[in-house]
Amino acid sequence: MKYPDAASFGDLSSLTEISEALDAFNRFEGPDNAGRNQNDWKSSLNVPLPERGEGLNAVLDDLKEVIIPNGLRNGHPGFAGWVTTAPTTSGTAATLASTVAGSQRHWVQTFNYLETVSLNWLRELIGLPDHWQGTYCGGGSSANLICLGAARQWAVEQQGVDPSMTGLPDGKQWRIYASSEVHHVINRAAAILGIGRRSVMPIPVNQNQEINIAALRAQLDKDASNGILPMSIVATAGTVNTGAIDPINELADICEEIGAWLHIDGAYGMFGVLDERIADRYDGYQRAGSIALDPHKWLAAPVGNGVSMVNDRSLMGRAFTLEPASYLEGSALSDGTVVSPFDNFGELYHDFNLDQSAPSKGVQVWAILKEIGRDGMTDRVVRHNTFARRLEERVASNGKLEVLSKAVLSICCFRYNNGELDEPTLNELNAKIAAQLRAESNFVPSTTLVGGKYAIRPCYINPRTRLSDVYGLADRVVEIGDEISG
Repeated sequence: MKYPDAASFGDLSSLTEISEALDAFNRFEGPDNAGRNQNDWKSSLNVPLPERGEGLNAVLDDLKEVIIPNGLRNGHPGFAGWVTTAPTTSGTAATLASTVAGSQRHWVQTFNYLETVSLNWLRELIGLPDHWQGTYCGGGSSANLICLGAARQWAVEQQGVDPSMTGLPDGKQWRIYASSEVHHVINRAAAILGIGRRSVMPIPVNQNQEINIAALRAQLDKDASNGILPMSIVATAGTVNTGAIDPINELADICEEIGAWLHIDGAYGMFGVLDERIADRYDGYQRAGSIALDPHKWLAAPVGNGVSMVNDRSLMGRAFTLEPASYLEGSALSDGTVVSPFDNFGELYHDFNLDQSAPSKGVQVWAILKEIGRDGMTDRVVRHNTFARRLEERVASNGKLEVLSKAVLSICCFRYNNGELDEPTLNELNAKIAAQLRAESNFVPSTTLVGGKYAIRPCYINPRTRLSDVYGLADRVVEIGDEISG
């Protein structure tokens, strides 16, 4: 049947050509030339808007010949930069399926129901009580924002005010407390929620890069004497700089003492609780009010998949409700009968989130966990944490390398240091080493500063990474450092 539109429908078998091009891309053969060749592919793509459509085949040709070959190689086994990776096959397949057959998370259909099933699986995986509930969102930024929205709702309600209806009460000043290593999305969330970026109080860290409890208590006492109210304390379960885990149980004790909401930013590191060697570092996490997760990090779901978990979803509902509308709730049959999928909105999530219309994300997590199970995910976490420890050993045993942060999760920060250079020169040299690594594209870590020292910072969450890639990075840093310095 032909449809009255210029676009193609029902031609998905033609995507076989694209899957072949994607498989070729995922072999990561040859150097990564996307940066070097950017003038070529930009000129090929930056053309005037077509007046007359060129057809599906022209689209497929550009995808195969120009776009896919010059894509982002963050799935390369030697890529260990930032806290990102490329998705695995099951999550990719699930995303394609949902794009075609579950393009909305609403209504009575399988993709809607898998939102709930997969959230239950995630809760089970990390060991949260049954009453905890969650919602999918766009990533760690929005996950933290939603969680802190629930925190604001709870804290201000303690003052007898509903902030979602009337705003923050006049004459009250609020604080969110977090370590100086907290991710800057917390500051942005505070800005959006009307608390203000400067109301996020950075607390100094100890020698392990964890929040300093004594400094926190001193700041809380000072603020209390000035009439400033504590809204939330944020515990980071895996800082993005070094993988440090804040002392959650102690922070939970303080929250109970002062009447504040404990939020855990576990976007990167919450899945670390699966590693028995460090599980005790997470003690107390079930006492939190909320936890932010990022399945598109360690779980290797497609990017754009975040989760907000709360111990009382009614708070999230009051904070983010759309309020009843005849366009939505009024369209359901009054007796609850469901014959068509469109007779009911199914598992409701638009009242607990930032978006009304949204793609199905739960199917991605469902597919990944169905494929590899608890054991597969645990093995991945343990393997990656072990990689960081093996790297630390390799660095410590080499007289030209220096450990700058010990491995807690899957991060180990280090640098080239042959003992002959001053600090400014070492910082400059290690920046050059990192730039050459990126240019070569065999080993691609990110960088950071640890105690003012420029650090090479691999973060192992990539399912494709092998131990040979870990050792190869350390060895290549020595080779490049020797070449540049000497």
